[in-house]
Amino acid sequence: MTRHAVLYQAAALCLAYPDDEFHARLPLLRAAAPADLHGFLEYATAAEPRELAAHYVQVFDFKNRHSLYLSWWREGDTRRRGMALVRFKEVYREHGLEFTGEELPDFLPAVLEFSAHAGPVLLTEHRGGLELLRIALADHGTPYASVVEVVCATLPGPSPKDRAEALALARSGPPREDVGLQPFALIGEVPS
Repeated sequence: MTRHAVLYQAAALCLAYPDDEFHARLPLLRAAAPADLHGFLEYATAAEPRELAAHYVQVFDFKNRHSLYLSWWREGDTRRRGMALVRFKEVYREHGLEFTGEELPDFLPAVLEFSAHAGPVLLTEHRGGLELLRIALADHGTPYASVVEVVCATLPGPSPKDRAEALALARSGPPREDVGLQPFALIGEVPS
């Protein structure tokens, strides 16, 4: 177990959808979570369950700029993302785990649970995306930003390369691929 295992597990629960199971676990989570997460946990405890669920949906389900899917930050909605997802599954297998979740293997709460058992290998590999997510959530003013901030603080660095890469990606956005749209450029053109 890494020295940050409890924090990663607690952060995974904090970043999951706040359903009835989340609310049932809140007292245990508040008792076991590191002090760095107490601000978010106080917010989650004080919020009405429906309000917290609505806030979660508003923050994470309507904006890609708040994506909890780590490969999206590097690959965007391109075919390369499929290979990135395969890489996540390979890393899980290398550590004796088989990913069987309902979510994609790059879903941050799943990656955090994995990191609680195997260390921050995937978090470190996707540091740029995590930093972009942290910045986007902080700009949005959501308490979820503090959870991602705490996770980022556990990783080596921040090195200038990670920050520069994160800021450059934040300015330009993830890559997009317009596969198969080339012929449509010819519509309306007169052949010579």
